[in-house]
Amino acid sequence: MSEIRNIVILGSTGSIGTQTLDIIEEHPDRFRAVALTAARNWELLAAQARKFMPRRVVIARSEFLPMLREALSDLPIEVEAGEESIAEAAEMPEADIVVTAMVGYSGLLPTVRAIKADKIIALANKETLVVAGEVITTLLRDSKSRIIPVDSEHSAIFQCLEGENRADMRKIILTASGGPFRTKTLQELENVTVDDALRHPNWDMGAKVTIDSASMMNKGFEMIEARWLFDCAPENIEIAVHPQSIVHSMVEYKDGSIKAQLGVPDMHLPIQYALGYPGRLESKREPLQLHQYANLTFEAPDRTRFPLLQYAFDAISTGGNMPCILNAANEIAVAAFLQRRIRFMDMPRLVSRVMETTPLIGNVTLDDLITTNEEARARAEELLKHFEIH
Repeated sequence: MSEIRNIVILGSTGSIGTQTLDIIEEHPDRFRAVALTAARNWELLAAQARKFMPRRVVIARSEFLPMLREALSDLPIEVEAGEESIAEAAEMPEADIVVTAMVGYSGLLPTVRAIKADKIIALANKETLVVAGEVITTLLRDSKSRIIPVDSEHSAIFQCLEGENRADMRKIILTASGGPFRTKTLQELENVTVDDALRHPNWDMGAKVTIDSASMMNKGFEMIEARWLFDCAPENIEIAVHPQSIVHSMVEYKDGSIKAQLGVPDMHLPIQYALGYPGRLESKREPLQLHQYANLTFEAPDRTRFPLLQYAFDAISTGGNMPCILNAANEIAVAAFLQRRIRFMDMPRLVSRVMETTPLIGNVTLDDLITTNEEARARAEELLKHFEIH
């Protein structure tokens, strides 16, 4: 019988976090949640704590701490608040795996702390590697920590590389659904709404990543993440739009062979793989029925209609703090779009302006990136007024 693995979930109330708890519930003989954290949803966090009885729960926003403590006052659970408490949860001595499912830049510093504590990291927070890929890679080199990717595409690549000589890899083929606007014209994209953008055809995800998928920024971020996870030059990473979302990504080898990982579009599968690695766990979900998919199609992305994808390639090519600037500007742009302050195509316009006007730093430290993030966000907020809908 395998020993029980202790799991910390950073962002337990979001889409990845709740699905991670599904896996823990399905395999109580394999996993135990020892810490859960959330940004603001204290009511769901309290309900999760009652069900899974972790040792510790943390809410990022301290104004919700009194309500959370009151809700759990009859239980022997440590209840804390704040970013430092989240980082401390990531380095708990008893934790075996830290699932980083926080949204955006907020996941960076807790991931750094988990790496320094030699934890296995089930990485669902792609922004960590987008913002600080070089810094994270260096930290991993000097620690016993390792990253198992949770994003469906990177999990697919990881699985395709298992048992292979990395030197034989010619290129990575990252698949993309194309989102809800794959067939829309540039003119039509100027008038799409928030509700339109949130209707993803295949995946059930949080609002931020759903908007990033609609703009194809998500695929740009995933390209940068793949660059660092698999030590693959950006020019050897190809994006293939695959509307059916059945082939999750592929690896081409020097002999011309291509290995692909297929499955239904369900995040439970890569989460389960990451938690169970190097073994595989029995799944209770309906497996892929290939006969139901007579046509699997692939096409090149249009970087004119979806310029944020091109900006990601530009950012990683420039290097230094430019990917951090890209991410910070995009987070502000997505938030403004979700608040209906700007239009869909104003997001790439704002991001481009911030990339053009924020000072570039070549060789970056973690402190440089923290400063860059603050500067780029402030610049984006200042530039927003030029795009706001009145």
